[in-house]
Amino acid sequence: MSIRVIGAGFGRTGTTSLEAALEELGFGPCYSMASSLESPEHAEAWDAATRNKPVNWKGLLNGYRSALDWPAASFYAELIQAYPEAKVILTVRDPEDWYESTMNTIYGVPKSVYASPVLSLLSLFAPRTRCATRITEGVIWEGTFSGRFKDREYAIGVFERHIEEVKQRVPPEKLLVYSVKQGWGPLCEFLGVQEPVCKPFHHLNDKKSFLSQVRRRFVLPIAVPIVGLVLVRLSIRAHQLLKKG
Repeated sequence: MSIRVIGAGFGRTGTTSLEAALEELGFGPCYSMASSLESPEHAEAWDAATRNKPVNWKGLLNGYRSALDWPAASFYAELIQAYPEAKVILTVRDPEDWYESTMNTIYGVPKSVYASPVLSLLSLFAPRTRCATRITEGVIWEGTFSGRFKDREYAIGVFERHIEEVKQRVPPEKLLVYSVKQGWGPLCEFLGVQEPVCKPFHHLNDKKSFLSQVRRRFVLPIAVPIVGLVLVRLSIRAHQLLKKG
């Protein structure tokens, strides 16, 4: 099994919907941000990539047929070298809408969740949360956006330059510039497969869905030890009161 499709589009450009579509069309399993959080070894590999150190891409992506979303999108050029036969899909979106969506989800939400010193400290004991922080900070916010994502004009400039760079770097016959609003047609034609019969194209991971995922994957692993500590504290307090009584 080898990578056959590389997604070069930034997160929040419909990558979750594209992932579901690729899975449906037989190009799964798909490596995405969720996959990168499975183990510290994956975080280490992406961290090495940000520091221009050699990465065993075929070892990292072994067992996958496609890779998209961050962190893979930031290293699409390296993935093209590792998988020269793969096709490239560049998901695009209105730049202003993309910035608003990113600011209100993958950038803003984690920042607000971990603004509390207590939550920030407890996150050190949640492996998935540590991996997420390491990848998002190192690859995306500090790497791709040089620590300036809050500068709207700068961030949108990075987004637009990335799109133009991909268009110039990837041969036209191997590149699909794609909006998920286009549905199955252009995607299936580009990949050389038939459109699914009576199967609507799914539009996934809106803000509400994203917030639900954040709570499930990152907030709950931190909340559990907090609840545990509170219960222990209450138990000790109750025991002390009983002794006094």
